[in-house]
Amino acid sequence: MLSKAKAIRILLTNDDGVNAAGLLAAFRQLSTIGEVLVVAPDRERSAIGHGITVHKPLRAFELDPKISGMRGWSVTGTPVDCVKIGLESLLSDPPTIIVSGINAGSNLGTDILYSGTVSAAMEGVIEGYPAMALSLDCKEGDTDCQYDLAAQIGAVLAQYLADTISQVTLLNVNIPNIPREQIRGLKITCLGKRRYRDTIERRVDPRGRAYFWLAGQVVDSLDEEESDVFAIRNGFVSVTPIHLNLTDSTMSNYLRKLNLEGLLSSIWGWVGGSGRECAVDRPT
Repeated sequence: MLSKAKAIRILLTNDDGVNAAGLLAAFRQLSTIGEVLVVAPDRERSAIGHGITVHKPLRAFELDPKISGMRGWSVTGTPVDCVKIGLESLLSDPPTIIVSGINAGSNLGTDILYSGTVSAAMEGVIEGYPAMALSLDCKEGDTDCQYDLAAQIGAVLAQYLADTISQVTLLNVNIPNIPREQIRGLKITCLGKRRYRDTIERRVDPRGRAYFWLAGQVVDSLDEEESDVFAIRNGFVSVTPIHLNLTDSTMSNYLRKLNLEGLLSSIWGWVGGSGRECAVDRPT
């Protein structure tokens, strides 16, 4: 069991819903290092990305620990909604860190752009809190998902994040679904290349009308040994620091050298740009 030497308050959420096995495993293990409060969607919200609810009211229902095994709330919204309402309305004290997961399935490479798990953690960073997204490389419903092991790894990393890292940052953690003795170690990684083949399946309903179903087979690139994809496929826990700034600084400088600002200014009579490079958005 980990030490509770430092008082750690953890806001725990996910995108698989409040009844997901990974959420309960995370709650139990994280409770060994600090106070954990759950604010999670009332149902599965996978692949919803950074979506928020703006056209209907949100409702929060307090969990019964005797039934759910957890303390917190179930919310009729998205993972990002949960973080927002948790921070602004439900938690009496601000958390030390925000943990999202444990997701059923990995969140590697470009998948993080679709992932509700990663987006919930990212919302925490936007609000000024260190955060971690936890994903296990298995499928919901599989009988051999190593949630307890993933939760133990997550608890170690969560305490390290709370005790050691002073910056507001997001760690995207992926854990291979293999026994402890088969895990080869931990790697600090970058986002790998991941795409999907045959993503749209066309079907016909009984009335003869076409409809479409998003499916697809994942195609991973294993060329980059420093990537999260390579790490997971080779039995390593992957930890990828994710930054909010999506600006392509190299292209920005290239466009300035081409004098794109001056070109449009001369055509339409606009005031020219400053010519300064973009400031890197690194939280302190």
